[in-house]
Amino acid sequence: MSSEKRDKAPRPLRLRIHSGIRWLHTYLSLVSLLMVLFFSITGLTLNHAEWIVGGLRQTEKTGQLPVEWLSGAEPKKLEIVEKLRSTFGVRGAVDEFRVDERECTVAFKGPGYAADAFVTRSTGALKLSVAEEGSLAALNDLHKGRHTSKTWAWVIDISAILLTLISLTGLGLLFYLKRIRTLGLIVVAMGAILLFVLARLALG
Repeated sequence: MSSEKRDKAPRPLRLRIHSGIRWLHTYLSLVSLLMVLFFSITGLTLNHAEWIVGGLRQTEKTGQLPVEWLSGAEPKKLEIVEKLRSTFGVRGAVDEFRVDERECTVAFKGPGYAADAFVTRSTGALKLSVAEEGSLAALNDLHKGRHTSKTWAWVIDISAILLTLISLTGLGLLFYLKRIRTLGLIVVAMGAILLFVLARLALG
């Protein structure tokens, strides 16, 4: 009977906390594995822009838009933008739509991508200029959140939160490892001091 009571006795709080931290650290690491890998690799390529080969590729296109979309005080902006996407393959978000008496200018921006359309209002004549910087430049822009969607902004925020939690739970686990606790804390402190010194040097 006493043996059964011992088996059913709850584990000490310290062990339950340790188990919870270890479980959280393990599964947070698994969930964010690809995020960590992506931001690690693109952080490296972002710091070495010279690795981008192929350079900028620019193309020019011409076309025609219905004149009735361009007449009046206010052009039909939605129709113009959708026509540029469907017929001329323009992508990215609309960064600017500028209208004057003579011309409409529509600028599109995306990761590693830019397109500028110039439309003459009196004739509907279209001139389209597209600049593409390649896949690596696009990945670098994703890392920075440059010209990306709100959804991708959430991905960056979630990745930052997950990395913070992984770091904190990893530090928390260190306090339960008696054999390396002291040495581990010394290494953490040394890393923090080194980072501070390097940051100060970088700032001048």
